Order: sequence, then C-alpha cells, then structure tokens
Amino acid sequence: MAIQDIYLIVVNLALFGMMGIDKEKAKKHAWRIPEKNLLLLGLLGGGLGGLLGMRFFRHKTKHTYFAVTYFAGVILSGIAYYYYGF
Repeated sequence: MAIQDIYLIVVNLALFGMMGIDKEKAKKHAWRIPEKNLLLLGLLGGGLGGLLGMRFFRHKTKHTYFAVTYFAGVILSGIAYYYYGF
C-alpha cells in the first residue's frame, strides 16, 4: 500500500468522523467545527468521506455547497490519483 493510499484513507476517515462530531455538537448547541475546515478537507482528498458523512449522519444536507465541494474533491483526488499516482 502506497503512501497516497494511506493518505486518502486517513483523510476520508477523518472527514467522516468530523461530520459525525459536528452533528453531535450541533444537537447540543455546542462549539462547532468551522465550515471552512470541513470544506477544505473535502477538497484535499476527503470528498468521499464527506459525502458519506452527509448521508450517514444527515448533516449539512441542506447546504448544496457542501455536496458540490465534496463531489469536486472526489473528482479532483481521482484525477490526481490517476495521473500522478496520488
């Protein structure tokens, strides 16, 4: 398993977990994870984890820009992985 494979697994698991944590914090009206962090991680390879987190936790589903950003992250990381081995 190459380093880029490990990176993609870790970043997707991290974003998936962050979506769950943010959902729980939202329910409790507690401090939240900044949206810019969630979106940036989605663009940096965690798009699939973000999309799965949206569906699994039913979180940020009314914000279209999250779905679009995460989908773009999936496409960008797929292109980078295919062409550059990342």
